[in-house]
Amino acid sequence: MQTLHHPDAPQAVGPYSQAIVTGGLVFCSGQTPLNPATMQIEARDIEEQTRQALLNLNTVLSAQGLGLADVVKTTVFLKNFADFQRMNAVYAEVFGAHRPARTTVEVSRLPLDALVEIECIAALRG
Repeated sequence: MQTLHHPDAPQAVGPYSQAIVTGGLVFCSGQTPLNPATMQIEARDIEEQTRQALLNLNTVLSAQGLGLADVVKTTVFLKNFADFQRMNAVYAEVFGAHRPARTTVEVSRLPLDALVEIECIAALRG
């Protein structure tokens, strides 16, 4: 088992790793829309928060030479399911033709009052 850390991704705000590599897979912890430079949530709407959360996931994956095209499963946590269509539009734009398996759930609250948090599992190449 290997712990992944990318210095350009948001630092963990608790006792967990950005990602773990094991069994040919990369398990990424949930990413909120933190700006890694300021460690603050600067985006206010669901679209920009979704975009930042996915950018953060991509950055974590890049520590292993991977990207969003290597993702096989995501879980999206939404503060308000009424934001689903707007989140989904950005998600589809960012992933393009790639369509990993996905679960989306509404939760009562997210860290730092984020509107969205996204975690993923990616497959190692080769």
